Amino acid sequence: MAIKLFGYKIGKDDVEAEQLKSFVTPTDDDAAVSISGGGVYGTYMDLEGQIRSDADLIKKYREMALQPECDAAIEDIVNESLVFEDGDYPVQIILDKLEQPESIKKKIRDEYHYVMKLLDFNNQGYDIFRRWYVDGRLYYHMVIDEKNPRSGLKEVRYIDPRKIRKVRENKRTDNRPGTADTSQRFHEYFIYSDKGFARDGSQGIKIAVDSVCYTNSGITDKDGKVIVSHLHKAIKPLNQLRMLEDATVIYRISRAPERRIFYIDVGNLPKMKAEQYLREIMQKYKNKLVYDANTGEIRDDRRYQTMLEDFWLPRREGGKGTEITTLQGGQNLGEIEDVLYFQKKMFKSLNVPVSRLESDSGFSLGRASEITRDELKFGKFIARLRLRFSHLFDKMLETQLLLKGVCTRKEWEQMREEISYDFQSDAHFTELKNVEIMKERLGILSDIDNYVGKYFSIGYVRKNILQQSEDDIKEIDEQMEEEAAEAEDDPVEEPIPPPSPPPQ
Repeated sequence: MAIKLFGYKIGKDDVEAEQLKSFVTPTDDDAAVSISGGGVYGTYMDLEGQIRSDADLIKKYREMALQPECDAAIEDIVNESLVFEDGDYPVQIILDKLEQPESIKKKIRDEYHYVMKLLDFNNQGYDIFRRWYVDGRLYYHMVIDEKNPRSGLKEVRYIDPRKIRKVRENKRTDNRPGTADTSQRFHEYFIYSDKGFARDGSQGIKIAVDSVCYTNSGITDKDGKVIVSHLHKAIKPLNQLRMLEDATVIYRISRAPERRIFYIDVGNLPKMKAEQYLREIMQKYKNKLVYDANTGEIRDDRRYQTMLEDFWLPRREGGKGTEITTLQGGQNLGEIEDVLYFQKKMFKSLNVPVSRLESDSGFSLGRASEITRDELKFGKFIARLRLRFSHLFDKMLETQLLLKGVCTRKEWEQMREEISYDFQSDAHFTELKNVEIMKERLGILSDIDNYVGKYFSIGYVRKNILQQSEDDIKEIDEQMEEEAAEAEDDPVEEPIPPPSPPPQ
């Protein structure tokens, strides 16, 4: 029987679904709450512990994103991941590898563009990606018309990740002793609570898994039970940076001013008399008049002494007389190497090149030899982020295609590996890179041209030097044949030489 919950379910029931037997329990990277259903006493599910830890982590990540250094790193990552140019979508669907008729490809492209309109990706794409990166997870409720589900998605609504959690209910199908089969049937659904999962015992409502689009960072904690954000590695460096900055500010405020030390000669006075005499001297020479901006009055605060004021010390007979000296301020107030160290450490924890932290460092355009190793690693990290984020498009596009009847779930499983997404890159830098690569290839081609036919074949040069694929070679050969045929049909007329002058 299909799940009759708040939402909808697409496809066959779990009973009819094909069950493959294995002694290994399936693993998932969604960190869903696993429970065991059935039994005499029903099912007990402790959601409070895990969900409250998730909510605390999300709150911590959002607080980190408000810090200036962390926000600068996030800005670099999001700006590199999504590039908005020419008014087109920053992410395009690629169906070149899909072996389907052109009519099916056109329908898939149309439905993909419709999904992007539902997300308002041209206007909200930056915020969506940043929210996914900071929180480490992203939930959308896919709303349909229940009276006419064949019309597809009508709206997508963002769900706060602190108010929803995925649950996986396991039911064993074979518990016979002595068997190694641990195949299980899974009931998956989401639990949503508008007020969050507080300590008052509220559990929320159940939502069918097909009505929620869920994608996460793919990173879990050491136990695999909690999804963590990419910011998780930066928690310790950021806390250390904040504490060190606070300690530096306190030290500089307390040690920056020069203070005086008054050594007062008290002679042979008893202790009580000496202290009284010292206080009288302090009150006599100490002047601390403060202007009160609220009342416009001058008030006397001589009875308060702070750590930034002068020191008054008694001196006994036999020593020096009354003396006034100066206590020097801090001598190393300009040293901030330790602060810079933790700033660089935080940037490294987020895989952002440290060179981007320095505002006075230039940015070189052009040759690949000028690209640093950190920038190369950062580019590969951005590619991994894009690949993981594209699961959002996969899930929404799958639901839209199934509702519209473009394909079945089994057909989608076969097509999904052949569908890819092209994230738009900065056109200027991409063009410079492509031009440089082409120059290098043509330079090698000119050097190797004398050896073609003797040590290298034309096919080898085209595949390994020019890096042309089989499709490129086929397309280029067809174009050259067409150009040669056109040249034969329209031969170029040779110019008529001028008549020779008559003989004299």
